[in-house]
Amino acid sequence: MSNRTPARIAVIDIGKTNAKVVVVDAASARELGLRKTPNTVRRTAPYPHFDTEALWQFILSALKDLAVEPGYDAISITTHGASAALLDAQGNLALPVLEYEHLYPDEINRSYDQLRPDFGQTFSPCLAGGLNLGAQFHYQKTAYPKEFARVATIVTYPQYWAFRLTGVAANETTSLGCHTDLWLPFDKTYSPLVDRLDIRDKLAPIRSAFDVLGDVRPEIATAIGLTKPVSVQCGIHDSNASLLPHLIGFGAPCTVVSTGTWVICFAAGGKPENLDPMRDTLVNVDAYGNPVPSARFMGGREWELLTAGLPAITESEAADALNDVIAKRIMHRPGLVNGSGPFPTGEGRWTRVPETPAATHAAASLYEALMTATCLDLIAADGPIIIEGPFASNGIYTAALASLTGRSVYISQAITGTAIGAALLTGTSPVSELAPVPSNGLVLNDYATHWRALN
Repeated sequence: MSNRTPARIAVIDIGKTNAKVVVVDAASARELGLRKTPNTVRRTAPYPHFDTEALWQFILSALKDLAVEPGYDAISITTHGASAALLDAQGNLALPVLEYEHLYPDEINRSYDQLRPDFGQTFSPCLAGGLNLGAQFHYQKTAYPKEFARVATIVTYPQYWAFRLTGVAANETTSLGCHTDLWLPFDKTYSPLVDRLDIRDKLAPIRSAFDVLGDVRPEIATAIGLTKPVSVQCGIHDSNASLLPHLIGFGAPCTVVSTGTWVICFAAGGKPENLDPMRDTLVNVDAYGNPVPSARFMGGREWELLTAGLPAITESEAADALNDVIAKRIMHRPGLVNGSGPFPTGEGRWTRVPETPAATHAAASLYEALMTATCLDLIAADGPIIIEGPFASNGIYTAALASLTGRSVYISQAITGTAIGAALLTGTSPVSELAPVPSNGLVLNDYATHWRALN
């Protein structure tokens, strides 16, 4: 196994919508190479599931290309949460990796409700479909008992890809602590649900996100053209990858807003006393195994719904429409994705339909900022705010969040913020560049008060 400090790290980054392989320079944190593909869902038997074989072929192809230029010395892995792989004795999937938005029959849900521990133990709220990983296991075990009986090993999702690369099976706590019902974040151990589901002996050993599991297996190394040993990290949940650089850079308290299909807000150094399980607040677990109060909503998905069919809007066009949006109180009420976020039963609709595409863009940006600020209030977030991911490039969103919170807000300059955090697992110290959001005089007090009164 290689013990050299890597100069360049290939990061496998599998999000809910897209999958990427990014090469990160360890010294500068610059992203030197990128390959990207949609993360498709196969809607075939036995249930909707991720196309893991298509992802695997993409990963191998990307690693092969990037091994030539710019090259890499280590591999790290980060993926979305709420997913795991059920492996048979040969290391193959006993059942496909279930797509977590799949909804289960009522009788399955009712029987699971009798099994899951209280929120006060796990700080994991009851979520729809398979967003609680424990619910997935219960569904798979109940609905597909013959296939589930073949399960020999269970691994969390980043560690599934590490297993395919190295042959070493592991679990890791950022994924186990991601609203699974399976973990006690303050006790740092499995919850009673593990024994209620009778899966303790199937769970792979827990390893640190920072651990090297092994080198790329020889046959894979040959296939992708590696000419030297390349080590593979255990891996990390994607939002926790976004959090890690700022835990190192700012310490606690600080707040990280990780944006993508989900907007996930982390209050590092926060306290869990006032968390509300009915409003999608929870406790995550950071890369060091420490509990982190968190809140979330499906902001990227809601953005797609709010802006569907719009032509490309420039920042200046949106900014020109902003004052009119504020003056006319053009706003969207929450509730576009039912069953999640701080308003899970909201009836999302426009109070007044925007008259132009630019006004729609501006109003949607304010909506996302208001939802984010609500999440930060729910978890008593404090300290500087760092925005990662696609929303970091939305000037109205970032300025609105600064206005609504009255706190210092920074935007990450990284194209793929999760990749920087995953690269840190190798023991290198790339630091993502941050840009402060300037004060631009945006005043949203009346607008925000009116929006909150509607909810």
